[in-house]
Amino acid sequence: MAKPLVAIVGRPNVGKSLLFNKLVGRRVAIVEDTPGVTRDRLYETCEWSGREFMLVDTGGIEPNTDSEILKFMRRQAEIAIETADVIIMVTDVQVGLTAADADVADMLLHSGKPIVLAVNKCDSVGPVNPDVYEFYNLGLGDPIEVSAVHGHGTGDLLDACIAHFPPAEEEELEDDHIQVAIVGKPNVGKSSLVNQILGVERVVVADQAGTTRDAVDSNFENEYGKYTLIDTAGMRRRAKVEDAVERYSNLRAVAAIERAQVCLILSVATEGVTEQDTEIAGLCHEAGKACIIVVNKWDLVEKETNTMKQMTEDIRRDLSYMQYAPVLFLSALTGQRVDKLYELINRVVANNAMRITTGALNSLLADATARVQPPSDKGRRLKIYYMTQAGIQPPHFVAFCNDARLFHFSYQRYLENQIRAVYGLEGTPIKLTIRQRGDEE
Repeated sequence: MAKPLVAIVGRPNVGKSLLFNKLVGRRVAIVEDTPGVTRDRLYETCEWSGREFMLVDTGGIEPNTDSEILKFMRRQAEIAIETADVIIMVTDVQVGLTAADADVADMLLHSGKPIVLAVNKCDSVGPVNPDVYEFYNLGLGDPIEVSAVHGHGTGDLLDACIAHFPPAEEEELEDDHIQVAIVGKPNVGKSSLVNQILGVERVVVADQAGTTRDAVDSNFENEYGKYTLIDTAGMRRRAKVEDAVERYSNLRAVAAIERAQVCLILSVATEGVTEQDTEIAGLCHEAGKACIIVVNKWDLVEKETNTMKQMTEDIRRDLSYMQYAPVLFLSALTGQRVDKLYELINRVVANNAMRITTGALNSLLADATARVQPPSDKGRRLKIYYMTQAGIQPPHFVAFCNDARLFHFSYQRYLENQIRAVYGLEGTPIKLTIRQRGDEE
């Protein structure tokens, strides 16, 4: 289910971040001539030859250093190497082969992962730069000449990476368990919920925040289906992340969201929706995952007649971009309402993978445009020719029109609401792409 992960590694200042930006098609990583600018790992989704994958940029690896920051960056890169399916090692043709390059190559060879060697800063086109040949000494196979500045060679580089990916069908059929990531800030009861579901002390539970440091997978089966629970470390705000280990935990939690099919976003009933809850929910929403908002520690709340209704309204207000996500109040400690999770998980996962025929969509479109006329500007009216579904997880719809500039955001929202009104799609975001006549895609 998870997209293949490609990690870009190398010693400092060989152009990793510039290459990362070139491959993802926009400036994401900070690029400076000073070594060590990239300290945290950066994840972005890429597509090449019809295959989607995650690309991760890392800080430069200094194998032998006393600097705490460089040690931290090396550990970050090691984690990226651990989790990667393919590794791109970047070197610098202008500096030539260095002892640090050889040390990094040795570390990568010990990982046992497929490695693609990129020799960067080959900015001129024409015959092979003779300086490239010395990089054969690393023992990583044929070097690929690339220019992160101009983009030369990046196609060959990505072709070499994709050659190491598992077949697309294999990814689809990888596992019949529903992957469920349990995410939230520290100490909201994620591990307690896992233990309550499994009926065993699978993960350590303590009142101290931050007990879980890594994403822990637990498979189980019941009358509702087969599930893999991914208990993630609590995600703190970046300003609060002081300890290096916690930084890794945050990034691994982000990776857990990426490989999950459904995210249970845990918050605490006694605290309401906090700023950090909003940020975590935003990560799940942007990743296009099926989502359920789980309000834990419901047993600690003093109830009145409309307490649940009022709290649901507060959640809807604070997470206004996730009106589609169902809200479930439960207690991981006592087990109250935990049994209601399974049917809800099955429903939102099915909605996230729902397909709607083009005929049905265009019937809905004709109805919607008859009810509310498309907008116009300076006498020119928007015409929507037809709509089709381009993908799932999340449901992705493409609308073809005469002029994309006339397709106002409010009308897009109206169409999305009409799709939801007919097909429900509870628990899943919707992606709507606008194409105008003459677009090649």
